[in-house]
Amino acid sequence: MSNSHAKFASPVLSLIALSLVCGIVVAQSGRRKEQSKQQARPKPSPIADPSRPSGGTKLPAPTPSPNREHDEVDESDIVRVSSNLVPIPATVLDHSGAAITNLKLADFELLVDGQLSQISDLTRTETPVRMVMLFDNSGSLDFAREFEKRAAIDFFRRVLRKSDEAAIYSIEADGYLAQPLTNDILRLEQTILNFGKPSGSTSLFDAIIDATTYLRPYSGRRVLVIVSDGVETTSRADFAATTQHVIAGDVQIFVVQTGLYDGANLRALAAERRMEELANQTGGAVFIPKSAADVDRAFAHIAADLAHQYVLSYYTGDLPRDGRFHAIELRVKARKDLRIRTRKGYYSRKPANVTTGS
Repeated sequence: MSNSHAKFASPVLSLIALSLVCGIVVAQSGRRKEQSKQQARPKPSPIADPSRPSGGTKLPAPTPSPNREHDEVDESDIVRVSSNLVPIPATVLDHSGAAITNLKLADFELLVDGQLSQISDLTRTETPVRMVMLFDNSGSLDFAREFEKRAAIDFFRRVLRKSDEAAIYSIEADGYLAQPLTNDILRLEQTILNFGKPSGSTSLFDAIIDATTYLRPYSGRRVLVIVSDGVETTSRADFAATTQHVIAGDVQIFVVQTGLYDGANLRALAAERRMEELANQTGGAVFIPKSAADVDRAFAHIAADLAHQYVLSYYTGDLPRDGRFHAIELRVKARKDLRIRTRKGYYSRKPANVTTGS
């Protein structure tokens, strides 16, 4: 080839080579972008409730996203925060018994063991309710039985929202979980309607402890509604152990104490005092109906109470986790005329025992 032709061909060949290289780069870049989009697109995963105790079909866990340094969370931190957070449900009433519902976080003042302590959060009725109704099916209870059933059914219709769940526990000599937690009101109704004539002895304390233990894995407001005369005959646990268990379980207790009359004997009066103590320690209330209509009103009061509650959160921080009882006092700063119904204390949770192999 002559020098003139070589001079002309060299720039042309260089331009062709450069075009080929750019095409390859662009194509690879396009594929990389497409692959990046596909990797970033989240994969659908089944919905599972990790807090629910085992017994049903276990669904596979969602596919984790690629690990990134800033997204990493130490699992021990989650456990620590959960165990150091004390929920404080509170109902605030004026002198006439009407609920006060317009208070803010700054309006409250919390004392723990007599010392001012910071409240970390305040929510209202958006906090889900996890409830167990303990229905007395022992021989000590036969007052207005059918009306009690109907009033309890109406109560579930009033109080349960889509985010709430309720269970039913039968109080007997050997109590049992008659209906696990559900949002299906028809199943709750049918469970109550299927209860037969009351008979046998009453293991009330054992039933309260079992129901509290059942609720422990669940988040939200934990509530026990006890429909009973409060008479105890055959429990293995005593009242002191029962009280300690419900306080440690962060449950709130409401009692519809049926079967009590004006001429009640000493046994019934002792039962009444015990139910009042449980409700007082946990921020609940006791209702003692004297007629069938009073039973319905009692359930209506409980439904209204749950609808108007504040739920405050106290974070214990680095205080010793020694299992000791700590007294709680909640106030509204600028309103000394208001009555606050809330829990009277909590037990700090001991750290889980760590065992190591040899």
